[in-house]
Amino acid sequence: MSLQRLLGSVGPAVLSGVRAPGGTAVPVGDVVIAEPDGGFDLRPGDLVLGVNLTDRSQALRLLASCAARSAGALLLKAPAAVDETVVTAASAAGLPLVQVEQQAGWAQVVSLLRAVLDSEGYADSGTRAVGTEAGDLFGLADAIAAVIDAPVTIEDRSSRVLAYSARQERGDEARVATIMGRHVPDEVNAHFRRHGVFHKIAQDTEPFYVPAVVEGTKPRLVVPVHAGGDVLGSIWAIVPGPVPAERAEAFADTAAVAALHLLRRRAGADVERLVLTDMVATVLHGQEGSADAARRLGLAAGPWRVIAVGVRCEDDGEAERQRLTVWERMSRFRGSRLRSPAAVIGGVVYGIVPAEMATWPTDGGPAWLETLCGAAGQPAPLVAVGGLAASVPGLARSREQADDTLDLLRTGLIASTRAVHDEVWATVVLRHVARSAAAARITAVGPLQQLVDHDHAYGTSGVTTLHAWLQEMGDPRAAAARLRIHPNTLRHRMRRLQDVVALPLDDPQVRTALLLQLTARQYGGETDAEAHSG
Repeated sequence: MSLQRLLGSVGPAVLSGVRAPGGTAVPVGDVVIAEPDGGFDLRPGDLVLGVNLTDRSQALRLLASCAARSAGALLLKAPAAVDETVVTAASAAGLPLVQVEQQAGWAQVVSLLRAVLDSEGYADSGTRAVGTEAGDLFGLADAIAAVIDAPVTIEDRSSRVLAYSARQERGDEARVATIMGRHVPDEVNAHFRRHGVFHKIAQDTEPFYVPAVVEGTKPRLVVPVHAGGDVLGSIWAIVPGPVPAERAEAFADTAAVAALHLLRRRAGADVERLVLTDMVATVLHGQEGSADAARRLGLAAGPWRVIAVGVRCEDDGEAERQRLTVWERMSRFRGSRLRSPAAVIGGVVYGIVPAEMATWPTDGGPAWLETLCGAAGQPAPLVAVGGLAASVPGLARSREQADDTLDLLRTGLIASTRAVHDEVWATVVLRHVARSAAAARITAVGPLQQLVDHDHAYGTSGVTTLHAWLQEMGDPRAAAARLRIHPNTLRHRMRRLQDVVALPLDDPQVRTALLLQLTARQYGGETDAEAHSG
């Protein structure tokens, strides 16, 4: 979408003036919120909102940062937006400067901009925008607020804010953060989860009171929104204290109306998600039409990496919640919109991200990864990153590598919850070779099975001793260190296992065959029962 079209869609009542030295036909990306002197993640073309920024020096620093990083435009309110020094600097830098009307709340501006951008994104992909009924939901939020006499938000089952009422100035810091970020802050969400709020939403239909416990929050009255036994979302009202029964009952009655709106919205969202999933699957599996699907997904220039995320919840409902949360967060990486390439396929959440986003720093992981895992809750999801894809055809290979890496995490062959294929490729190779060898049940060939049976019968450790000796190429000290035993103990064990079964270990073919068999046992998942069968 161009800046010109965005300005026309939002209107002068919110965005009242623009100074664009190079014109307004420039393409724009996502919405980025920049607090005064705060760090922010920015990609070329993004719209930067100078929230609560009034000081000239702060405005000039933000402007310089935006220009250096090729932002699409900088949005400010007066007095910074009309300051001659700021205006001149923006013109000299070639950065469009947009004035936001003073009476427009920043939360309203964020919501409007993202709704327009999301709508455009889905229009490009050939589907109807989720936001087409947003006005109805905002109107409903205002009506519910009048019933309960309190500011409200309407949220989906993943705690994503769908609409909010007026009078949010009566809210609290957590509510402001929720509206600005379109999602309940992670620390507040964690508090609600600990106190069983989401369990109540899933199980009950009556409104319930949530006292203020987290610093900076006020009490809430929450009413779950259900339909046909399914949880659609919830309505949250910020209240000064316990609510009289008759008012709480009136608040509960609004859930039925909200359910109709959410059902209608979900029907459209389900269609859109199916279309999006089909396009992502086409690209990730290299199917016919992948080039066109990539174009519609906005994959203009690589390189990229494919991310595969697996959840570990045993409860089906909680697992589905985690997948939806991960999908929503992956769709909202900086520089992407809701139509960005992320989808749930076969129980795994896949995302296609610019390669630089999937770079692993030495201190544990990129910031987006920590945010993603924190939002998903416990147990933490498994995150696997595929190899570099310089072109669209390469994405299928990156997806295969992400799948292989996720398999290592799931089986515990890598003792972690996250991994990059580039760093674990050797284990991937061993896993593939071992699986092929295990499929042929090669451990049943030759004398190794006798040693396995002896260990089981007498509690000895001949197999692990032999494996360590082979891995260290016959070096007794290195093998002993691997097993954390004395070298003399290692030598004694090697003599004993030769008494159990004669192994010509001076033959290189025998050593190679035994190492392959032992690798199949370690990485292929072959059991002794499978080796005996057939």
